[in-house]
Amino acid sequence: MAYALLLSVFIISTCGLVYELTAGALASYLLGDSVTQFSIIIGVYLSAMGLGSWLSRHIVRNVITVFIEVEMLIGLVGGCSSALLFTLFEVSAYFRSILYLLISVTGVLVGLEIPLIMRVLKNRFEFKDLVSKVFTFDYIGALFASLLFPLILVPYLGLIRSSFMFGIINVLVALWALRLFKDEVRWAKGLAGTAFFLLALLATGFVWSGSILQFTETLGYKGDIIYAKTTHYQRMVLVRDADSLQLFLNGNLQFNSRDEYRYHEALVHPGLGSIKEPKDVLVLGGGDGLALREILKYGTVRSVTLVDLDPAMTNLFRTHETLVALNKGSLNSPKVKIINADGFVWIRENRRLFDFIVVDLPDPSSFSLGKLYTSTFYRFLDRALAEDGVIVIQSTSPFVARKAFWCVVNTLRSVGLETTPYHVYLPSFGEWGYVIATKRPFVMPDRFMPGLRFITPETAKAMTGFPPDMGEVATEVNRLNNQVLVRYFEEEWARYVR
Repeated sequence: MAYALLLSVFIISTCGLVYELTAGALASYLLGDSVTQFSIIIGVYLSAMGLGSWLSRHIVRNVITVFIEVEMLIGLVGGCSSALLFTLFEVSAYFRSILYLLISVTGVLVGLEIPLIMRVLKNRFEFKDLVSKVFTFDYIGALFASLLFPLILVPYLGLIRSSFMFGIINVLVALWALRLFKDEVRWAKGLAGTAFFLLALLATGFVWSGSILQFTETLGYKGDIIYAKTTHYQRMVLVRDADSLQLFLNGNLQFNSRDEYRYHEALVHPGLGSIKEPKDVLVLGGGDGLALREILKYGTVRSVTLVDLDPAMTNLFRTHETLVALNKGSLNSPKVKIINADGFVWIRENRRLFDFIVVDLPDPSSFSLGKLYTSTFYRFLDRALAEDGVIVIQSTSPFVARKAFWCVVNTLRSVGLETTPYHVYLPSFGEWGYVIATKRPFVMPDRFMPGLRFITPETAKAMTGFPPDMGEVATEVNRLNNQVLVRYFEEEWARYVR
């Protein structure tokens, strides 16, 4: 019996850490800035566990009964938490408060577990053996959860189904303890009935978790969801609204097919059109193949290396019939080599030179993305750029996030690159900014290839002018050790989105 309870320590430790990791991942998905969200979640969760451990001293009678009740409560609260939070995110103005309240309740309950189970075991082991055994199983369970969560749970089950599954496991631990101590537990039949009811509830949630997630997503997206998948790195959702197709990553719009041509023509043609005979091109990000579509219009281009972190992204846009039609099959071109890797790591190890480099990455909304806008990263880009080459970087909105935009410009200048900032109006996003970086002064082309829908010599010239409310401002340089750009971005965008 003693070792059966020690095994339960391993199980409840695994469950407890999974709830913590799930909350951190969910908060980073929905609120952005994974480092900040994980830090806050961990801090709240651990302090709540400490409170739970302190409160355990007040439980002096019916310890095993209370332990069983606590396990069932953890199963209910922790198991349903992800489904509840995904739903409330779109409908409640108090989402953050509810998030931290749920984390606190779960943490208090988890904090009660180990002290209670140690008191149940105290007559079965010497104190020194009891402490070492309990904490050994506790830490091994934490290790198991930390490996299980990113490798199995998130990519194959998703956050909602994982929460329900571990809620079921907590209730099964309660039933196990109820069986082991059936002669010592008060109200055993009532507890058993409650446990089986909770199992039925959580199992129903597990089975219908896909429908629950789809329902929560319909609350936040206008139109019909035609594809949705959680990968190792992000949540991808494709929405069809009337005659448009929209891609959302972690809830953030990436493009709208109605006007994406404006974005991608502006991203590619001013820089690439200025190079006499471009041959070798590098694209960092751009896994949708839309920038590639524009690049492959240049007959002199002989090779394009595309580096995108998520293979699910490139595979989707390489095989989905509607998306292949949108990007003109660019990802299947024999000129294109797709590499699924971290752009920062890849460019650091790269020794090739490129005539044109496109940095088409998501906005710097987290430290993991912010590193791709740092002076260190830009030095790697400078090293990879041919002497007469051109770099172009999408650089968020100079109207909404003015300091963030000019921080990108100033960071590029800090590594010795010449900069040419410009902007365009996109109906789906508003004013959007880009920066061209070169080793020599850049001259905007006075002609462009025929057939473009947006870029002309006149529009290109107008793009480099900035009105006073988007004009240059002084900023710090974004470095790896300060990530000031992420702070600028979060502060400025917070005024426009909740």
